Order: sequence, then structure tokens, then C-alpha cells
Amino acid sequence: MTGRPEALFPLFEAITKLAGVGPKTAEALARLGITRPRDLLFTVPGAAVDRRLKPSIMGLPPASVATVEVAIGEHLPPRVAGRPYRVFVEDAQTSFQLVFFHAREDWLRRSLPEGERRIVSGKVEIFDGTAQMVHPDHILNRAEAEALPPIEPVYPLGQGVTQRVMVKATSEVLERVPDLGEWIEPSIFAREGWPDLREALHVVHRPRDLGTLSPDAPPRRRLAYDELLSHQLTLQLARAKARRAKGRVTEGDGRLSAQVEAALPYALTGAQTRALAEIRGDLALPQRMNRLLQGDVGSGKTVVALLAMLTAVEAGGQAALMAPTEILVQQHRESLAPFVELLGLRMEVFTGRDTAAQKAEKRAALAAGDIALAVGTHALFQEGVEFADLRLAIVDEQHRFGVRQRMGLSSKGVAADLLVMTATPIPRSLTLAQYGDMDLSVLDEKPPGRKPIETVTIPSGRYEQVVDRLAGAIRAGKQAYWVCPLVAESEVLTLTAAEERFKALRARLGDQAVGLVHGQMPGAEKDAAMARFVAGETSLLVATTVIEVGVNVPNASIMVIEGAEHFGLSQLHQLRGRVGRGTEASTCLLLYDGPVGESARRRLEIMRETEDGFRIAEEDLALRGAGDVIGTAQSGLPRFRIADLERQADLMAMARDDARLALERDPELTSERGHALRALLWLMGRDEAIRLIGVG
Repeated sequence: MTGRPEALFPLFEAITKLAGVGPKTAEALARLGITRPRDLLFTVPGAAVDRRLKPSIMGLPPASVATVEVAIGEHLPPRVAGRPYRVFVEDAQTSFQLVFFHAREDWLRRSLPEGERRIVSGKVEIFDGTAQMVHPDHILNRAEAEALPPIEPVYPLGQGVTQRVMVKATSEVLERVPDLGEWIEPSIFAREGWPDLREALHVVHRPRDLGTLSPDAPPRRRLAYDELLSHQLTLQLARAKARRAKGRVTEGDGRLSAQVEAALPYALTGAQTRALAEIRGDLALPQRMNRLLQGDVGSGKTVVALLAMLTAVEAGGQAALMAPTEILVQQHRESLAPFVELLGLRMEVFTGRDTAAQKAEKRAALAAGDIALAVGTHALFQEGVEFADLRLAIVDEQHRFGVRQRMGLSSKGVAADLLVMTATPIPRSLTLAQYGDMDLSVLDEKPPGRKPIETVTIPSGRYEQVVDRLAGAIRAGKQAYWVCPLVAESEVLTLTAAEERFKALRARLGDQAVGLVHGQMPGAEKDAAMARFVAGETSLLVATTVIEVGVNVPNASIMVIEGAEHFGLSQLHQLRGRVGRGTEASTCLLLYDGPVGESARRRLEIMRETEDGFRIAEEDLALRGAGDVIGTAQSGLPRFRIADLERQADLMAMARDDARLALERDPELTSERGHALRALLWLMGRDEAIRLIGVG
């Protein structure tokens, strides 16, 4: 099956082929992301109105919708222009009024003839002690009322798209859904008690009761699972293709790694040892490695990265480490330098700031194989940078890079292995959604000797006390960070806040004691300010969130975060992780402007309760949602129409296991279920996944 199955053609033709959808309506639907009939199937009602017939409006909660049969009484046209037209009606238990503004009397007398019975449906409200239904949604005779859906779906709408358009269009598309076979693993299908695809779509679009609208209702869960399964299948196919890609066997003899381990002030944690074994196992295979190393703040990722890089060097190759900012590149260089010197290897830094002569010299040395380890920003994979034998490419803080950039780096080596690192713990459901094509190693232990960080929340009214305490700590030889608030979304305002705070603290603590670093400074100034702080020449570093990732100053034991209520949980956790790196007991002070909202209060509470980055990430997901946790613009998170990553993490894990098992049993998807899975991929518009399947 190389092309879209013919049975699906009616779902992928022009949307204007649907009755009542002309060019104008098609344009309006396109603004809602609906461009083909199949898109309507997965644009599901977000609510529904109960239109079931009731005997009376008596006893209904205020402002609820009622559908009742009434006897039509007297018409009372307005005596003054602009006043409402009233019609008195009576149901089985009480009387009320139907109210109309700007309605034509002849139409009302035809629709509601005195003395006859009609079924009316609309919102009932009390006005001046009288029950009334203003502009009923429906006025029907008995025969017409039979066509009124007992539960009426309410679709998401946009300008030019009415409920009537959506109901009519979806009704037509529902009739087009073919039998595509069942792609869900039979044991899952039976255990969950899910309906088949056609029934699930009919129930969700034409609900039988209000319970059907819940994300936990079986028809909705089934459709969410279909979306997640197609996504996971695509990732697994990409992973299988990466695995088929020819790699190179890279096996070190351990001589360099052993020297480094002997020089470390502590033994590797169990998690570090396990992650290293997984990485070295991948390096030794003839397929290319594609692995994510996820570690909480201070879990020792850099050591794991260094030992992995040395495995590549031991095998006669080179290794490269790419980081998103120059500060982070310099930080890595400083962390690695003592070990590299001990081993007598050459390491060079590649950033955009090298002079033309420096660039030429470094590039020549890299191409000749004289440089064993290269550390740099994206300058590492620019045109003209060639390696003699790149075996391992490591990308730090992957979510700051696009997929294209990370592929650009690994393509520099002949089948170079790829290790991606992140210090941002990501909830399992998002890891599966974003990195499902990668193998995962997790560092969930901290090196011995790390002391817990005391976290305290302080109202900003106590600013003077905080500065007094800080002055005392600095006199005692301690170092501290002061992170300035995120001011709205404005980099300029945040910068102003940092500069103002820098001036105020310098006036109080002395010019020499306080440094400043922010994202708008030229690279050389930023590095110089950081270097002075690392060397202990300045005691307090005032900064914007530029120090969020990777900065390592063991002597810094105090972190003040001003305007803490404006920061996301994961960001607060990353910032706190800049202290607690030495032997000193450390403190994190969260200054906030009260009163704070409910979710900000919860964030500050969680920070006080735990240092576990993975728990913090789960809480962050619950509070903010998937797009915000990773940062929507660069998250690489798929957009799902029905599936909800926050509420349905269990489905994502199930879909991952199901997709993996399906491809293990039937890699070419040629079995009966395999053909159904291909149909699912076509239905979900996963054309790229179809191309990844081997011919068969």
C-alpha cells in the first residue's frame, strides 16, 4: 500500500464538496484549522446543550436551558417602539412568557398561534419575579420536535462558522467514514471497553448524554488514543530508521576514563554509572546512537558527558559538545579543562568571537585531528568546520535548538553518534511526546555531599532586611546571586529592572562587591563579569535569567529571586540550582509582591516543599499546561485536536508501548493489523511516517 487507501478519498477531497460549504465558509473553516472533511471528524464538540423534553420549567436551576411543550396564550405587542413583544404560555405546571425584541408580529402570530400547542426550547431566566424565555432557540410543532437532538453538540466556532454549519457538515462527513479495520491492539481494546472508530465518532459528535463530553468517556479516550498512537508510531518509525542508519563501532579501552574517575573528588553515583553504561553500549553498536540524557540540576551530567567523549577519543576519534550560549560554552570549557590538561589532550572552544586568524588555525587543527575535544555554540556546525573523525556529538540544553541544528551537527561526522542533554526535567508524558524517537537515560540522584537548599518565601516589603542579611553574609566571605524579576514579557523592562537593582545594591554594598550580567551585554563583557564572580573578585552577581542554565560557582551559597511570583516553577528550580554546589549550606530567598494569585501561591509552596526536579516538572505541567512547560515556540510538541497531554499521560505511555510492540512484530506493517495501522497513519495525515515504512 504505497498511496492513500481509496476508502479515505472522500475524507481528503476539497471541503467545498460538502453540502452548504461554499468558498466563503471554507475560508472561515480554514481559520479554525479545518481544510479537509477529515478535520471535521477530529474537531469535536467542547460542550452540549440538554434539549430533552421536560414536563415543566418548574424547579430548574436559574439560567438553565429547558425544552417544554406549551399551550400558546395571549400575544402582547409593545405599545412603545423598542419595548419587547411578549407571548404568554403555559406548560404542564406553570405559566411564563416568551420575549422577543425587534420581531415581526406577523411571523410571531404564524409561529405561535393562540390556542395551539408548540414545543419551545431556550434559556429560562427570572426577570422582575417573572419567568421568561428570551428568543427561544427553537419553536417547533410535534412532528418537527422529533428531529431535535436530545443532546445538542456545541462546536468551537469562528467568524463565519455557525453551529448549524458545523452540525450539517459533520453529519455529512460522519456518513463518509469507511471501515478501516481495527488498529488498536486487541488486548487494549478489550480491556478499555472502547467502541470502534465509527461508533466513537458518532457518539462524540452526536452525544447521547452530557457524560459523553468528558475526556474520560470511552469514545473520547479512544479517539485521543488514535491520535497518540499515530504520533508514537511515527516516532517509532523515525527511531527505526535512525537505527538502520549505518553507525560506527566506537569502543574505548578505558585508559583516559580511568584517570578521570581516579581524579574525581567523589565516586560516580549509581545513576551516572548506569547512564554511562547505556551510552557506551550504544557507542559500541554499528548503528547510530540517538539518546537523551535527562538530569536534574546538579545531578552530574557534565561528568557523564566528559567520560562519554573520552570513550570516543580512546577509540581514536574526536568528540564535540555544543551549547546554546557563549556563557554556557565557557562554563563547559572551565569544567572540562582540568581533566583535559591532566590527560594531555587538546580542547578548543569555537564561538562567533574568534578572529579570522584564530578561526583558520582552529579549523585546520580540527581537520587534521590535532583537536580531540571541540566545545562551541552553533558555530561548530557552520560551513567550513570539518572534523578529521567526529565520533560523538553532544548537544546541551536541546530544547534551545531546533531539530535541524542538532541533525546538522551529527552530519559533521561520518555517522557520528548523538547524545542530547537537558537539565530541565520533563514529565514522562511530554518526554514521550517530544523525544519519543530517542532512547532515554535519566540521572535521578545527586552526587554525595550535596546539602539540601533551604528555600524561604519573603514578602518584598522586607527588602531592607534581606539586603542587611546579604551584607552580613558577604562580610563573612560568602557569594550570592540576585536575579531580577521578569517584567511582563519585555526584555527591555527586565533589563531596566536589573540595572536599577544593580545600582541600588552597589550603592549599599560597595562598587567592587557587585557585578552585573544580562543577555544584552556584549559576549566579552558578560564573560568578564562572570569570570570576576567565579574568581571571587565580586561577591554578589546581579543578573537576569541568563544565569538560569549551567553556571557553576561552588562558593555561591545564596540565591535571591526577586518577583518570584512571575517565574514558572521549572525556571525557579533551575535558578535555585545555581547554589548548593559547594560544601556550604545554601539558601534560596523567593521575594514576592503580595497578594499573589492562586497558581503563583502554589508555585512558591511547591518550591518550599521539594527539590525534586521531576516532581516539580509534573506540578508545573499540571499548573501551566504542556506548551508552556517546554516553551511553546520551540517545544516541538505535536498539536493534538482531542488528546490532552496533561490529563491523558497514561494514554501516551500505552500508545508508546503499543507502537513499539506492533513494529517489533511487524516492522513493515504488512499483516492485517499492519494495514489497519497504515490506514490510521493516512487518516491522521502522517504521510511522513508512511514514507519511513520499508517497501512492503
